[in-house]
Amino acid sequence: MTAIRLPLTALALLLSVAACQPAGDPAAAATSAASTVPGTASGVSPFSDAAIWDGEVDACRGQAPVADDCLAKAMQAAKASPQAIAAAHQLGAQGNPGYVSAWRNQDGVGIATIEYPFRANTNEGTLLVDSAGHTVDVDADVLPEMSRADATVKPFLDAHPEATPFAPAEASSSEALPNEGVRLIYSTPMRTCHACADDGMLRVAYDFDAQRRFSGKQILDLR
Repeated sequence: MTAIRLPLTALALLLSVAACQPAGDPAAAATSAASTVPGTASGVSPFSDAAIWDGEVDACRGQAPVADDCLAKAMQAAKASPQAIAAAHQLGAQGNPGYVSAWRNQDGVGIATIEYPFRANTNEGTLLVDSAGHTVDVDADVLPEMSRADATVKPFLDAHPEATPFAPAEASSSEALPNEGVRLIYSTPMRTCHACADDGMLRVAYDFDAQRRFSGKQILDLR
């Protein structure tokens, strides 16, 4: 193989550009940026048992445009922890005003129960929190449009064309994965209306590696 020789001036330019680049793994830097949470000075995710709060928010009901601000003020007045306020701030920034009402740990994965006090329906949800502080909403996009033609779900949808997922999803089971990973499985009922009987159940798996970082989700079955 012929070696590529650069003029000394070009080589010096390349070295000077490299010296200006930030040190460290680009992937690690991206992970650090992604885990930064609005309202926290350290950039550490606020979701933990320290974020639990249970207070009065009735005064904020009916104030849809400013519910998030009202909730923050109510939590501050009730002397909620900084983590609780930061978690609520992040939820509000995502368009889902709410707060952490409970927390537990399963196989190294944090599980936050979220109270959404201003919703008309489905006032409770679940976020899976990985070791990097990234959150996964088990009620979000559980049956993407692109998956509806998949053989795993198509027979059910052909038989029940009007059925759709109705949150909240419920914890179903967990199982070990190769290389010390873990899989958490959640089930979501399929119905044609909020008060209708279940037509079936959609099971979705959420996978975490040995370090309990989220590695992806997949539909297991729909029947």
